[in-house]
Amino acid sequence: MPTLEPRRTAVTLVHSPACHFCDDASAALAEIAATHPIDVTTVALESDEGAALVAKHRPAMNPLVLVEGEFFSSGRLPRKKLLRLLGRRAEAAAESVTARVR
Repeated sequence: MPTLEPRRTAVTLVHSPACHFCDDASAALAEIAATHPIDVTTVALESDEGAALVAKHRPAMNPLVLVEGEFFSSGRLPRKKLLRLLGRRAEAAAESVTARVR
């Protein structure tokens, strides 16, 4: 029976220059990506895409972090909250695969 790859989660980081929370979030996401199936996209705040995301989600501070296109956080990245979310997504995916196999 073939092994199924876990579904990858899209994480978007809207990064502002000279922002220590942004740099911290970037480093934390790189560490998490080493052990969890996430695809991190970094978008510059000054870009058209970054400006559009900020206008849409109205974060209180930088960085803006989206998970699957939905607002997740702004400011310091809540690592434990993100890991819990990723864990729940992995459990749901495993349950879905188990249900299909039956």
